[in-house]
Amino acid sequence: MKIQMVDLKSQYEKIKEEVNAGIQDCLDNTAFINGPAVKEFQQDFEKYLDVKHVIPCANGTDALQIAMMALDLKPGDEIICPAFTYVATAEVMGLLGLKPIMVDVDENTFDIELNGLEKYITPNTKAIVPVHLYGQSADMEKILEFAKKHNLFVIEDNAQAIGSDYTFSDGTVRKTGTIGDIGCTSFFPSKNLGCYGDGGALMTNDDDLALKIRMIANHGQEKKYYHKVLGCNSRLDTIQAAVLKVKLKHLDEYSEARNTMADYYDRNLAGISEIQVPIRAKNSTHVFHQYTLRVKNGKRDELQKYLGEKNIPSMIYYPLPLYKQEAFQQYVEEGFSLPATEKLCSEVISLPVHTEFDQDASDTVISEIKNFFNQS
Repeated sequence: MKIQMVDLKSQYEKIKEEVNAGIQDCLDNTAFINGPAVKEFQQDFEKYLDVKHVIPCANGTDALQIAMMALDLKPGDEIICPAFTYVATAEVMGLLGLKPIMVDVDENTFDIELNGLEKYITPNTKAIVPVHLYGQSADMEKILEFAKKHNLFVIEDNAQAIGSDYTFSDGTVRKTGTIGDIGCTSFFPSKNLGCYGDGGALMTNDDDLALKIRMIANHGQEKKYYHKVLGCNSRLDTIQAAVLKVKLKHLDEYSEARNTMADYYDRNLAGISEIQVPIRAKNSTHVFHQYTLRVKNGKRDELQKYLGEKNIPSMIYYPLPLYKQEAFQQYVEEGFSLPATEKLCSEVISLPVHTEFDQDASDTVISEIKNFFNQS
């Protein structure tokens, strides 16, 4: 069987009857927008996350934009975010006239580096957006302390870490996405909890924020045809909610399968001195949205080319820092550089890891990686 980064077809085959029944129910009821499955999934997801409010929306990028709108951030306000992340994190800031302040990340955990962050604070700094990259939590206890000290909002970009648990120093355990003022996630099909199209959600424990988020996502209206604020049109359709309702029941099982695969990679790749396997943060579980190696001998691109020749897929998340993207040149001075971010952009490579990945396929990946380094 062809090795794939994500095997959604095999995953679907295992839950086919449940998914098909849910979709058929939507078709039978013809409740395609805001049908019963949307509310049911919302309630199930609130229970799973142990959060007061889940507000579904159209996609993860919308979730980030709506979050910033709900916090009344104004043009010119500055938002701290990591430079090593997907474009959506900072893209929505630019669209709203906000200024992304791009900072470095920890080269071992890939999450936002908090040491030295004070120098980025100005009177215009209003929020910080930690990204729980690749499947484990940023250090939320320290982020909350930093945010409180500087009176900042905390918006969690949780598109890659749904299901991850963060443990505070007092033993309290919280799901990522439920710790800051607002959490945002994506249900893109390849995510750990993915639908069969586009989808997203916001999470909060603040009743007033939840009310405002719902209004903004629904044209700024609380009551039909009465618009209190300027909003947008962003909703999760019923068929996608029906799919997510089924898949949510399997989310912990999916995370366990990804961890089994990640542990297998770890055991078999740990002896290769030229690479670093993923480092687990002590205060967070890992759900391995991506299994990301660091290739430390300057041959990351050669490795990717070699694997491709052997029909083994891999991905580079991300090849270019945000501040080097043409779209973000206006936000940085010429020569701006962040050492860990630039190092990671030249070193990281993500291997296939998903819920249906079997040992034979993983052995093939491992064998070819070992062959490559033996040849080097």
